[in-house]
Amino acid sequence: MDVEILSRLQFALTIMFHYLFPPLSIGLGLQLFLCEWRYFRTRDPAWEAAARFWTRVFAVNFAMGVATGIVMEFEFGTNWAAYSRFVGDVFGSALAAEGIFAFFLESGFLAVLVFGWDRVGVKMHLFSTLMVFLGSVFSAVWIVVANSWQQTPAGYHIVWHDVQGEMMPRAEVTDFWQMVLNPSSVDRLTHTLIGAFVLGSFFVASVCSFYLLRQRHLEVARRCLSIALPSALLFTLLAALTGHDSAQKLVETQPAKLAAMEAHFHTTDEPTGLYLFGWPDAKNEKVHLGVQLPYLLSAMVYNDPMKPVPGMDQIPADERPPVWLPFQMFHLMVGIGTMMIVVAAFGCWSWYRGLLERRRWLLWVIVVMPVAAMTANQAGWITAEVGRQPWIVYPSVQAGVPMMGLRTADGLSESVTAEQVLSSIILFGVIYSLLFAVWVFVLHHKIQHGPESPEELTRYKLLRSGEHNNESISEVISHQGTSRGGGLMEDDER
Repeated sequence: MDVEILSRLQFALTIMFHYLFPPLSIGLGLQLFLCEWRYFRTRDPAWEAAARFWTRVFAVNFAMGVATGIVMEFEFGTNWAAYSRFVGDVFGSALAAEGIFAFFLESGFLAVLVFGWDRVGVKMHLFSTLMVFLGSVFSAVWIVVANSWQQTPAGYHIVWHDVQGEMMPRAEVTDFWQMVLNPSSVDRLTHTLIGAFVLGSFFVASVCSFYLLRQRHLEVARRCLSIALPSALLFTLLAALTGHDSAQKLVETQPAKLAAMEAHFHTTDEPTGLYLFGWPDAKNEKVHLGVQLPYLLSAMVYNDPMKPVPGMDQIPADERPPVWLPFQMFHLMVGIGTMMIVVAAFGCWSWYRGLLERRRWLLWVIVVMPVAAMTANQAGWITAEVGRQPWIVYPSVQAGVPMMGLRTADGLSESVTAEQVLSSIILFGVIYSLLFAVWVFVLHHKIQHGPESPEELTRYKLLRSGEHNNESISEVISHQGTSRGGGLMEDDER
């Protein structure tokens, strides 16, 4: 058992599990704000019922994201002490900014968002929803900035420190904004956020399509689909554009990763094609069963179909990343992204023509789209992280001077053994399996329960205000307790 492989596996499993929740929280936050904005503008009870429902779903997912994110911070100190020492000055500033700009914003308004219905005014609740959404976005900003700095470091220099008699390197920030706006941070941030918006849009569309198939909560489902489907189409198209821009930057900042993503082993004077699929063989430097579109990679990277793209042979042998996994994950992400564009476009067209509810097969396709969006997000993360190996901090050039990077093997803790890492992987596996089961159970319960009907919501608000219109309290309670969509009375009693 190799401690490096096990430590990388542990971090990959914990972050991949955690990464199920933040993109969904960010995407749901936007959809929730749009629903509440429509209620603010129209005062339509159906929009209020939708906003209340998505608030409850958002709260469950937000809590899971917070709980699973804490573990990774401990892993930096336990498994990756040398790495933490190297990047501490850089990550300290980014994580401090996250705490100031994101955590306090989210925590300050989350209680108003979740518990403030009927306790604050409509404007204040809308403002709180916006602040929680922006807080989740700001949190992503600083995490992505820190990760992007690992990919394309900037605004730092190396200082050597004496650590127990041994000189150790440490990256220290020389220009904060150069560090923040490093060469890949804007592209990676926009692509990450747009991926989250895609997931949130398809999640809302999925639940609403399920309601249409079951003929439940139709007023709320139809209204939410009018936002979710156009959002899904807009953001899937933007994801393709930002992904294209990121690929164009890779040829300058991380050519080895680009070569691995396309299994481009040999540099030639000919234009470079783009593989649709294949089975890369890094040992023999060929792609088995590959289907390639000529000129396309050159056109995508340089906007010039005749210009050749550098291959893996331009990279020193000891600095080449694995090929098979980045290749397959990149093509999986692109394939799913293309499929989501088609589904979103056809769904919008069917909705516009009034045909969506008749096409049950299309509704079922939309129901499973959140799984596709989550898979694409995970595939993109794997491509980015595996593609920068063997570096945990990629070497860079500043003002014409090569700057030191940090290899993954050099970032490990000296005192952690393989047996300790393996036992923690097993323990995390058990705990995360239980957490996932709880998340699915609670989410399934809330989705099956569904939103309140506009009529129930109106009766509930009249009951709260004391204006019963000669309807007895017992009748209201009885009606809401037996209704499919009821639940506000139960929530209030709790």
